[in-house]
Amino acid sequence: MIAMSIAGFDPSGGAGILNDIKTFSAFGVYGTAVITALTAQNINKVEGVQPVDVQFIKKQIDTVLEQEKIEFAKTGMLYSDEIIKAVAQKVAEHDLKVVVDPVMIAGSGGHLSQKNFARSLKKYLLPVAALTTPNIHEAQEISGVKIENTEDSIEAALKIGETCNVVVTGGHLEGTDILFDGSIKVIKGELVESSNTHGSGCTYSSAIVSSLVKGDNIETAVKKAGEFVKESIKHGNMGTLNQFWKCI
Repeated sequence: MIAMSIAGFDPSGGAGILNDIKTFSAFGVYGTAVITALTAQNINKVEGVQPVDVQFIKKQIDTVLEQEKIEFAKTGMLYSDEIIKAVAQKVAEHDLKVVVDPVMIAGSGGHLSQKNFARSLKKYLLPVAALTTPNIHEAQEISGVKIENTEDSIEAALKIGETCNVVVTGGHLEGTDILFDGSIKVIKGELVESSNTHGSGCTYSSAIVSSLVKGDNIETAVKKAGEFVKESIKHGNMGTLNQFWKCI
């Protein structure tokens, strides 16, 4: 079982590519990685972003897929319009089933995307995606719906669902995830009081991909990912998650 992460590099190890690989591993899935951007960050701040050349991103994807048969992938930090277009092109070209984590702002507040990111995401990548996993702030940007409660999350999910399947995560609201995969499903969750949340969005999308690789449907994968992230936060330390607990 093998999956691919197309995302940025967080040298703290709490988010991005390193987080994705650790999550894949916790599920017993072998992870491959395509780096889209280098960052200078820790759990408290982002000091700088250096995007990878678009042609080199394409070369990374092509070279890995030349050897490995990969069906499922995830995207994390894509940063720019040019990178979104390139990744969308390769997703379609290689017929990847991709879960899109629409990373825009780090948990510390640092910007991990350029202006008009949401517009480019909607135009190029979401139409070829299997699922997207925005938090409420990202869902607001993508849908144009202001989210203040679960009903608003449902409205946003329906709007985004016109383009692709979506789960609007509830970690910044009431702990309830809203999944649209042809119909609305309200997945009740539990908010965990903890500061160990750096990388939770990366872990969530990577856990979904891991479950899909192992044959679960989207709803089951989303539920397993929610439980996995909850337990990871509970067992986290030093401001980030600890993914190495027994998988469900």
